[in-house]
Amino acid sequence: MYDYHVHSLYSDGGRFGAMLEAAADAGVSALGFADHCNLSPDPDRRRERARYARTFDLTHERRREALAAVREETELTVFDAVEVDYEPGAEEAIADFLADAGFDYTLGSVHYVGDRYVFPWGSFADASEAERRAFVDDYYETVVSLIDSELFDIAAHVDIVESHPHLSGFTTCEHAEMVADAFERSRTVPELNAGRFEDDDKPASFHPEGRVFEMLLDRGVEFTLGSDAHRPEDFAERIPALRERAERYGLDPVCPL
Repeated sequence: MYDYHVHSLYSDGGRFGAMLEAAADAGVSALGFADHCNLSPDPDRRRERARYARTFDLTHERRREALAAVREETELTVFDAVEVDYEPGAEEAIADFLADAGFDYTLGSVHYVGDRYVFPWGSFADASEAERRAFVDDYYETVVSLIDSELFDIAAHVDIVESHPHLSGFTTCEHAEMVADAFERSRTVPELNAGRFEDDDKPASFHPEGRVFEMLLDRGVEFTLGSDAHRPEDFAERIPALRERAERYGLDPVCPL
């Protein structure tokens, strides 16, 4: 059981020792720490980086030194990875950083579109249905741009709008086809992400789910697995859930290395 999407105290996650111990207890044999990083050229977004713990470009070398010590103290295989916020227009900055940093593998995520966040949950309570549908359209177009950029090995939680209480239900068959087409022509693979598994108040438990997941299955697109764990206690439920879902659908997870 390899978990390629875990966070540490170098962004918004837990301490290495506690995360590794909890992962091992849950049956994980390899763990990839993929801390958050934002490289947006937008001045307003740059000012928000610290607020959302997206400053890993400043600390990745320090974490790499810490991981070297951690590897000597655990039987788990430990990977050095990163999760980068993707936005159109930031491709050059992202490519330069990734080429220089030399991670074991990379994840790309769409957490916001324009000036509105999908996660952390932006408010769409006062938005009209037309505005919500338009935002979901923009979200999936951005996901396709992420995949087409070929910047990342893994595309994380590619239908995260389905977890949002005000955006869930607006994913269409056309959106699912767009995403599946993009993965079919790209080296980037989606992850099966359990980051919302315990959130009973959220409409979706896994990503992808529903139409997007079904379309990717129909196309034979392969997946990696990621718990998206931020706390040691996340592993106990998410790892068995990922394993069960992979077995139920006959998935043979791939390695991004």
